[in-house]
Amino acid sequence: MTDARMMAQMTGKEGFIAALDQSGGSTPGALRLYGIADSDYDGEEAMFRLMHEMRVRIMTAPAFSGDKVIGAILFEKTMDGEAGGKPVPAYLWQDRGVVPFLKVDKGLAAEENGVQVLKPMPELDELLARAVKKGIFGTKMRSVIGHADKAGIAAVVRQQFEIGRQILRHGLVPIIEPEVSIKSPTKEEAEAILRDEIARELDALLAGERVMLKLTLPSVAGLYEPLAAHKSVARVVALSGGYSRAVACEKLSRNRNMIASFSRALTEDLRVTMSDAEFNASLAGTIDEIYAASVVKV
Repeated sequence: MTDARMMAQMTGKEGFIAALDQSGGSTPGALRLYGIADSDYDGEEAMFRLMHEMRVRIMTAPAFSGDKVIGAILFEKTMDGEAGGKPVPAYLWQDRGVVPFLKVDKGLAAEENGVQVLKPMPELDELLARAVKKGIFGTKMRSVIGHADKAGIAAVVRQQFEIGRQILRHGLVPIIEPEVSIKSPTKEEAEAILRDEIARELDALLAGERVMLKLTLPSVAGLYEPLAAHKSVARVVALSGGYSRAVACEKLSRNRNMIASFSRALTEDLRVTMSDAEFNASLAGTIDEIYAASVVKV
């Protein structure tokens, strides 16, 4: 059953969601930006250990609290790890007041009809059961839309909601994430199709079923406001999608009823060589900037 206190925070509290869920393919790039070269570690185990250390440094920083960071999306290995002497999900909620989410997808299939749907997830039920036991509130899964192909976009949205219903049956709240590439030559057209396809799937949800939406910052400000107002939507959050933090925050400030769920834009100024004081001050400034764009609208 969904935790009522966590749901109240996710639906009503001002703030944003931190995306700390880089997985296998994106981890080396995230470490490079942090100042750790590929040659600084040997093998996947060492890579994930360094990534976990970076995430723990973020999660234990003074500014990383439910005052402004209302949720955090975790990679599976992060969920299974520890912070502050506790399992990460328990530490986030009990010590920091941050609602924990879990990235559940296993990557993307090859592009077809201008989109990439999710790879099969045959062990999803097992993972969701573990997540519930660990105190996870919700999940996230990312598909990618590259072109304004109606059939392709419909397939992405249909799959996202089919899996979303599976997640709902475990008492978890799914974040539906059909990302529209910011490099798409037909981005604006794709977003209009996407909005309508999502609305159709939302209308088909059962009474009481609620999902969250994680969407690319739209070319037309306010495009997704009708979705945010839908009775089956708990929150609409924005991904930075490769925009710099400054650009992402400026765009976010022009979209009411939309808060941040940034990954790279959250960590772009952090470096492994920083002292704790430097690291904490930099992260605090970033959190303030993203929080402001999430709650103060133009």
